[in-house]
This record gives sequence, C-alpha cells and structure tokens, in this order.
Amino acid sequence: MSNYHQKTKNRILIFDSYIENIKKSVGTKMFQDLFMVVNGKKKNILGGGDLSCATYVSSVLLMYGLLKGRHATVNGTIKDMEKSGWRKIKKPKIGSVIVWEPYDRTKFGSHWHLGFYIGQEKAISNSSVKKVPIVHHFTFGIVNGKPARKISSIWWNDKLNS
Repeated sequence: MSNYHQKTKNRILIFDSYIENIKKSVGTKMFQDLFMVVNGKKKNILGGGDLSCATYVSSVLLMYGLLKGRHATVNGTIKDMEKSGWRKIKKPKIGSVIVWEPYDRTKFGSHWHLGFYIGQEKAISNSSVKKVPIVHHFTFGIVNGKPARKISSIWWNDKLNS
C-alpha cells in the first residue's frame, strides 16, 4: 500500500463498486470470447457470446477478489465460489449470484445459467440471444403463475457486507 493510502486511510468500497460495475456491464461485448487450444486448434469456446454467463460472472467476481479464477462453465464457477467463501442463502439480496436450473435450448441442449441479482425482482445475466449481459426479471418472468425459469440456488459472500 502506498504512503498516501496509509496516511489518508482510503479504502475501496467493494460492495458499492461491485454493484455499479454489474449495472454498467449491461450491453458490453467484453465477455463474448474466450480462446483455447482444442485438439491442437484455436477455438472460441464461448461461441461469440452464446455461452458466456460463467465467464461474465466469474470475471466480475475475480475483479473484486471474490473468486480465485476465471471460468467458462457454471460448474467451475460454483466450485470456485464454494472455495472462495460463498454460501447459499434462501432469498436474493442485491449483489447475490443466482443459479438457474437447466433450460433446454435446441442449439446447445440443456444448460445451467447464472447471473447477478440487482434488486426489485431484477437480475443481470448474459443473454444467449443478444450475446451480452442484459437486465431481466429474476425468474425470466412469470408463466401461468409460476417462474419461467426456476432458481436452483442463490449465493452470497460476506465480504460484500463491508
């Protein structure tokens, strides 16, 4: 830490910065691509934004020291969250991570999905249609009186309390 910061006792407000960055991430294309070498060939494993939810969430969490690494899968992100102090909670709080149950999509088959709860029954997650993070209802709406997509789990890290 620099002498300036020691003398002024400045500190980053993690929760406030985290929430603002999540809200301002809407529409960004920066999570559309993640290149790997697969069978000796370079491949964009995120399909240009089709399958970017885990990379989006893990990148934001990593930026605030709330995760140990960046991930391309929901399962890898959840495992890292467990190791990084995240715990399941019953009701969403602003800033919590939501994991939705698998949804059957013909192009990619059934897959899990995750995103951030931002309050007032709203969430931000990567849209496989628009290929960027979007704001949407936290259950993707209500159909016949039931959530359009069921929430599997909700996660919280106590580092967001400070």
